[in-house]
Amino acid sequence: MRQAVLAASHAIVVTILVSLLAPARAAAQELRPLGPLDAHGTVTYFVAAGSPESRYREADHDLAIWALADWERAAHGRLHFEPGDEASALVRIYWVEAEAGQYGETRAIDVNGRRGAAVFVRPDTDALGPDIAKLARDDALFRDTIVYLTCVHELGHALGLRHTATFADVMYFFGFGGDIPRFFMRYRERLGERADIPHVSGLSRGDLAQLDALYGPNGGRDTAGAVEVLAPGTRAAADLAADLEIEGFSDTTRLLAGTRRAH
Repeated sequence: MRQAVLAASHAIVVTILVSLLAPARAAAQELRPLGPLDAHGTVTYFVAAGSPESRYREADHDLAIWALADWERAAHGRLHFEPGDEASALVRIYWVEAEAGQYGETRAIDVNGRRGAAVFVRPDTDALGPDIAKLARDDALFRDTIVYLTCVHELGHALGLRHTATFADVMYFFGFGGDIPRFFMRYRERLGERADIPHVSGLSRGDLAQLDALYGPNGGRDTAGAVEVLAPGTRAAADLAADLEIEGFSDTTRLLAGTRRAH
């Protein structure tokens, strides 16, 4: 009886939150690519240096550049990333301190009337739970895998890609749970050394399908069945958290995601 009451109470709370956040949900449904871009698909970027408090390492700059290159290769000539200054760059990458178990966060910004993005990556793997922390301490390449795939994931959001419910995708939403150390380890196992990272893509067929839908030559191709993108009316609580692009697990996010934590 008590469990039934708790379940009913939880459902009511989630329903109320969904109602309160409905305007944000509606706005998030529209996939918006960067730009508008020029005929060459030029995207200027800026990568900041991190503070010691963020646990940033100078070599992390390479991980961000390699993540940009991964998306550029996947676009097959439709996107070209070029370095720029911070004030005018369409995509800006920052390294920030750990917070509430977050891996990263992406926010849309306006750059002279164009849709840009500020990407925040949290490279402190000690703050990502005991399992991730131990693996990262024992294996520097596993630590770099986490930071690299976080860059790839957040840059996906910068490009306009949504979270998915497919574990194989780099855009997978951790609110669905699953074996998160394995999520990273499967990529780590494909590496022999750090120099392999720029040659081993972190993207899945589902990620490529989303990218193609946003930047395809015809404004999108038929990708039915290739990717399970979270949409209105499907797995509502976790979908709402994904729509809001909440990468960490604040109290509200844990509730919306069914009280599950990835780590």
